[in-house]
Amino acid sequence: MHTITLQDYDIKIGDFRALLHRLLSERNYTKIAVLVDENTRTHCLPTVAEVLHDFNYFVIEIPSGESHKNIQTCTEIWRQMMDNNADRHSLTLNLGGGVIGDMGGFCASTFKRGMDFLQMPTTLLSQVDASVGGKLGIGFNHVKNSIGVFNNPQTVLIDAAFLQSLSEREIRSGFAEIIKHALIADAEHWQKIRQIQDLKTVDWTAFLLPSLKIKQAVVEADPFEKGMRKALNFGHTVGHALESHALESESSLLHGEAVAAGMIAEAYLSVGNAGLSQEEFTEIKDFITRIYQPAPVAESNFSELIHLMRKDKKNAGSEINFTFLEKIGKAKINGSAEISEIEASLKSISSDS
Repeated sequence: MHTITLQDYDIKIGDFRALLHRLLSERNYTKIAVLVDENTRTHCLPTVAEVLHDFNYFVIEIPSGESHKNIQTCTEIWRQMMDNNADRHSLTLNLGGGVIGDMGGFCASTFKRGMDFLQMPTTLLSQVDASVGGKLGIGFNHVKNSIGVFNNPQTVLIDAAFLQSLSEREIRSGFAEIIKHALIADAEHWQKIRQIQDLKTVDWTAFLLPSLKIKQAVVEADPFEKGMRKALNFGHTVGHALESHALESESSLLHGEAVAAGMIAEAYLSVGNAGLSQEEFTEIKDFITRIYQPAPVAESNFSELIHLMRKDKKNAGSEINFTFLEKIGKAKINGSAEISEIEASLKSISSDS
């Protein structure tokens, strides 16, 4: 069992069963609300239920997918909490990916002015990214994570065994955040990542720990995203716009797929706005393209994508806020770019630029 100790909670990496039983026995919660989707109910809940059978718990199932991360789903979660007589001395156990963790933590933090919650991330994306930092929220008016709070869980339990149930596409989506962490803060780790040829053969435990430690260092230095924590947004200004736009179209796009395309675009912008070398941009683009093969962005969608970027919660005033790279391993926050440059960056995602 590996432990990452943050300011007021721990992340535990390994077999969760004995630790979860001990934690629940010590806390003596009145009720345990277990939040799942149809996938984690099938693949993950049976193992967790082996521990929970000694406790008073009930299951809330919501549909999977970012499109359901909204106030309507929260209303259903709160209703079931109320119907099952949950109170401020209850616990919400979030068993799933980033949508479950974000929305479950948000609902727990607001129900009867707040109950404890515990995160059990089951996707590579949520294990390496959403498990650190206490950012909780939902989408609103087609803008991702625009309603939310900062609040930390009691603990985070990460078991790589859950990854065995994931599709290759879901693994690839989570890998994008591992790439991002290396690009913004650890050039040596990036060189190790570049050696990966086949995601199906990777021992993810070996990549989880260093990536989590990168995010830990950034979050602890800036818990409320006032300064350098914005480095974690690399790839996300463009990525969130692509992801939000895809929700309203016939083309599905997972978070990591959108962020991977966003990292190409924002690395492109970094060349002219932060001093990233053309050689390093090419290195980044070639690797991401090999893994993700991002689709071209239609020029007819540029204005809508820029409109979505203007709504991004990181913005201040009228400028679209970006995180750039000065070089691989060093981020530059609070960057901006001309609209013509942003349009060129969208073209760079699938071009030879």
